[in-house]
Amino acid sequence: MSNEKQVEDVIEKVENVEQENDTVEETVENPLQQQVDELKQQLEEQENRYLRLQADFDNFRRRVRLDAEAAEKYRAQSLVTDILPALDNFERALQVEANDQTKAVLQGMEMVHRQLVEALQKEGVEAIEAVGKTFDPYEHQAVMQVEEDSHEPNTVIEEFQKGYRLKDKVIRPSMVKVNQ
Repeated sequence: MSNEKQVEDVIEKVENVEQENDTVEETVENPLQQQVDELKQQLEEQENRYLRLQADFDNFRRRVRLDAEAAEKYRAQSLVTDILPALDNFERALQVEANDQTKAVLQGMEMVHRQLVEALQKEGVEAIEAVGKTFDPYEHQAVMQVEEDSHEPNTVIEEFQKGYRLKDKVIRPSMVKVNQ
């Protein structure tokens, strides 16, 4: 029995040594594992920050591109808004009845008016159709409202001043009379 006892003692000692070895390994590995975990967390935070910055930069580039496209698309807007009153005056002048003395002047004015309208059309300016159309607050400015049985409700009856659109943007709404 003493051999068995000795074997058991040796096994117990080996187990104790193994436990102590595990404890020593844990105390050595624990700080290293903590450092590894901290470094992994820092790396993950840096990767997230990088991805957010990349997304912000992509958004910035897209905004700049869209702003540049809009600037190019509507580059003529200020010029057009300055020219529209002159175009209105041409149209009023062309409504004057012509006699023999003013016929040649009116023909010259018609040619200038036509060239002006063509130049504006090349830039994407078009007149907004109003008379007979349904009232649209984005394209029409109602300055009068009347009740007439001869027209549908909410229909533009008369146009006092033409409205204009530059490409897809209304730069001046039509001033109109609307049937209630």
